[in-house]
Amino acid sequence: MAAPHERPGDSSSSEGPAPETSTRRLREQSQLDFELEFLGRILERDPFFTDALRVHGNNLAAKGEYGRALKIDQRLVRLLPDRNIPWYNLACSYAVLGMTDLSFSALQRALELGYRHLDHVRRDPDLKALRRDPRFSRLLRRFD
Repeated sequence: MAAPHERPGDSSSSEGPAPETSTRRLREQSQLDFELEFLGRILERDPFFTDALRVHGNNLAAKGEYGRALKIDQRLVRLLPDRNIPWYNLACSYAVLGMTDLSFSALQRALELGYRHLDHVRRDPDLKALRRDPRFSRLLRRFD
């Protein structure tokens, strides 16, 4: 007796989801979720791919996953300690998580390393909690 033929999409297959099921799932994903999954897999293979880390951290923050974004930002400043953008992003992550002192330290480091988009710093919603603190205007005056 011949074995029964499996049809595409047959759930009895032990090889995982049928190709059209995977494609449908991908089509129904938001762009943000797609990028998070895609970059997550890339970073599993190459955890030092800084461009992928940067985008992944931004996407996690956009998704509201601030704790995970913070871990990415911390990795980036270890990998790129002399670059101002990772320090600025770290300041933002600390600020949205209510870690004000750490946020000020990271923001100061970003400014020391040459971050000069001060109008953006003044308007960035991630830094809202810092603007109420007198240290914020003092810090910006030093680099204005």
